[in-house]
Amino acid sequence: MIAGLQKMTLLDFPGKVACTVFLQGCNFRCPFCHNSDLLPYGGEEFMTREKFLKFLEGRKGLLDGVAITGGEPTCQQALPELIRDIKALGFAVKLDTNGTNPKMLKALVEEGLVDYVAVDVKNSPEKYAQTVGLPSLNLDKITESLRFLISSEADYELRTTLVEQFHTEEDMEKIGAWLAALVPGKKPKRLYLQSFVDRDSVTFSGLQAPSAATLVKFREILTPYVEAVFIRGTEIQ
Repeated sequence: MIAGLQKMTLLDFPGKVACTVFLQGCNFRCPFCHNSDLLPYGGEEFMTREKFLKFLEGRKGLLDGVAITGGEPTCQQALPELIRDIKALGFAVKLDTNGTNPKMLKALVEEGLVDYVAVDVKNSPEKYAQTVGLPSLNLDKITESLRFLISSEADYELRTTLVEQFHTEEDMEKIGAWLAALVPGKKPKRLYLQSFVDRDSVTFSGLQAPSAATLVKFREILTPYVEAVFIRGTEIQ
């Protein structure tokens, strides 16, 4: 179900002028989520698929691509059909996902339906459940998604949203070691670190972003484990 639309963005799809479509529903409850209104399944539909495709039809030549986010898009069983319709109109597709549906992710990549994938790496394995707001979590499916992307030829990024209350230097060491061990002999392609930004839509109050110095230190810790580590959304070089 389409729950929102940003008609143009230069930020959400690297190298593309795109729109961002938000799908309803998520299987995580991250305390720092910016899109808390998208977490429940169901609710009032913002736009029908037909109306969205008509919007895209009118943006041919103006937009290069569509970024699909949520919520968690792969919770929507109709996602492949939606992407096929988008691709049929000639647009590139970027998918944001938490990696919990490796079966759908593999099918989308292998069918050539997604041009770029962004997977959230929430925290070290030991703190994953706490960070995503669940009492417990089996990481097998997330590990399967990450291993698939790292071993594939797909264009992708991993990204971690950093919150002072959730992430430490020790966590960065554990994240790096975990990612680097997924596919022996092949490091993850790229990892973006992005600071938490507080908004009215964030469910939990009192959360803070790490300092600039902490971001630089985190990048330094992760660099041996990943081909390239970037800090996104700041002027830090």
